[in-house]
Amino acid sequence: MSEILEGMREKMGFVKVASTKDVGPGKMNGVEAGGKPAFLVNLGDKYYAIGNICTHMGCMLSDGVLKGENVQCPCHGSIFDVKTGNVTKGPAKKPEPVFQVKVEGDQIFVNV
Repeated sequence: MSEILEGMREKMGFVKVASTKDVGPGKMNGVEAGGKPAFLVNLGDKYYAIGNICTHMGCMLSDGVLKGENVQCPCHGSIFDVKTGNVTKGPAKKPEPVFQVKVEGDQIFVNV
């Protein structure tokens, strides 16, 4: 019985945020995941999600520029690794939160 409850808890944490058609290879999109702003990116048909609000001054990372596995904030140039959320170049010092992503069919889900 506890295995069933654990499975339900895990499943309840995932919310649908987009379709794979919305985020093609090498593309990014700002989405809302359970009321939280998330930055969704497709790198080689693998999806990653981190927080979408820059930890430096609150600008939207989805308005920035994707450079390989990094996104550059449009306001002050902070750069974040889209796989780990880590700051690779300041002025931001605090990393972005990282969200687990799964794909079922053509639907993308993020765990909040």
